[in-house]
Amino acid sequence: MAELQLDPEALQDLIDARMPFGKYQGVALLDLPEPYLVWFSRQGFPPGKLGRQLAAMLEIKTNGLERMLRSLR
Repeated sequence: MAELQLDPEALQDLIDARMPFGKYQGVALLDLPEPYLVWFSRQGFPPGKLGRQLAAMLEIKTNGLERMLRSLR
């Protein structure tokens, strides 16, 4: 998987982002359950910015960095 690199603006966008559709519509990406993100990784992330954000969030959660983002919220 690609190395996770986020500039401060992209990090803030990730913290503020919400799921725009589906079962978790309106939920902050940070609050999405990890199994849901894993499901997306297997099915294919959506194209564009949302897909990149979901992939980044999976990496963050997989590597135990979620707590760091929660403190920045």
